[in-house]
Amino acid sequence: MPVPTCPCGQDLPYAACCGRLHRGEATATTAEQLMRSRYAAFAMHDAAYLRRTWSLTTRPATIDFTPGQKWTGLEIVGTTGGSPFHSEGTVEFHAHYTRNGNPGTQSENSTFTREAGEWVYVAAL
Repeated sequence: MPVPTCPCGQDLPYAACCGRLHRGEATATTAEQLMRSRYAAFAMHDAAYLRRTWSLTTRPATIDFTPGQKWTGLEIVGTTGGSPFHSEGTVEFHAHYTRNGNPGTQSENSTFTREAGEWVYVAAL
């Protein structure tokens, strides 16, 4: 049986890609890697990881998943900053989904920063 690739769009098995971050075995080294891992967490309904990687300044009290919505693909449009040598960055992306069988796209330019040395999501621009 073939091993499924990671929902984030990288050509790696989930366990070797975002799964390592979700399990706490590794942390994101770039804002884009964090963005990809958060997309995968939405696809996997991993609220604990989403909370852990959300800035303390903007984190919601609860994380809800939309019933009937399935994330189907991630397209990174561009990035600014966000490298291992930066403390801030942005990632512009298109996240594709189906909701109750109807296709849709969420387009966003997200901001990221470091808190306690680790990348966290701040907000959408």
